[in-house]
Amino acid sequence: MASALILGASGDIGTEVARQQAAAGWSLYLHYNNHPERVTSLIDELAAQYPRQDFIPIQADLTRLTAPAAIAEQLFAVDAVVVASGMTYYELFADSTLEHMSALMRVHLLSPMALIKELQPKLARSGRGRVVFIGSVYGLDGSAMEVTYSTVKGAQSAFVRAYAQEVASLGITANVVAPGAVNTKMNASFGAGVLDAVRDEIPAGRLGTPADIAYFVASLLDERAGYLTGQTLYVTGGWRP
Repeated sequence: MASALILGASGDIGTEVARQQAAAGWSLYLHYNNHPERVTSLIDELAAQYPRQDFIPIQADLTRLTAPAAIAEQLFAVDAVVVASGMTYYELFADSTLEHMSALMRVHLLSPMALIKELQPKLARSGRGRVVFIGSVYGLDGSAMEVTYSTVKGAQSAFVRAYAQEVASLGITANVVAPGAVNTKMNASFGAGVLDAVRDEIPAGRLGTPADIAYFVASLLDERAGYLTGQTLYVTGGWRP
């Protein structure tokens, strides 16, 4: 039975990834930081539907340098890592602080990179290891008021392009699924007016859903997807900000 670690399983996209992978027969390590009730509820839901699979919660603050090793030592076999953890600060770069920049870099990039390094032998064991980052269209186009966020999202794509070349011979793939505007709790904080204005710019005529994104994650995790690596898939409904 395949198993995956989902970083940020308490978020909307991470939760939907968990649901789709559980339905596909995977056992899951479900990481969270601040919302244990969401992961507890998710585990209850999945365990009731799929009693022969394992669903294990893991708490860790990815802004802490000790988090990657602490997570890695709790895992047994793992065939995939999905980096769905996320946060942002909406501010002018001139007003940003080193604390904010450091937190964004650790959560989106440095801690996941360190964890993947720790887990590489386990990912290689099955010959079909998978690494998938949930990136952002802003990693390509950039966003005013989210300069550091855009930077780390672009760096995720740079990481998978390089890392994929090192581990392809081990059967490990590394890719990014980069959403556009998605209907999540994080984006809801921008308000209905802003989201309506964005929706009007999207050729598909709607915001994305967590299920839209999880579908492409599931496709990359599939055993048959071993020839696609080092890529960033932009799932945006045709939108370019």
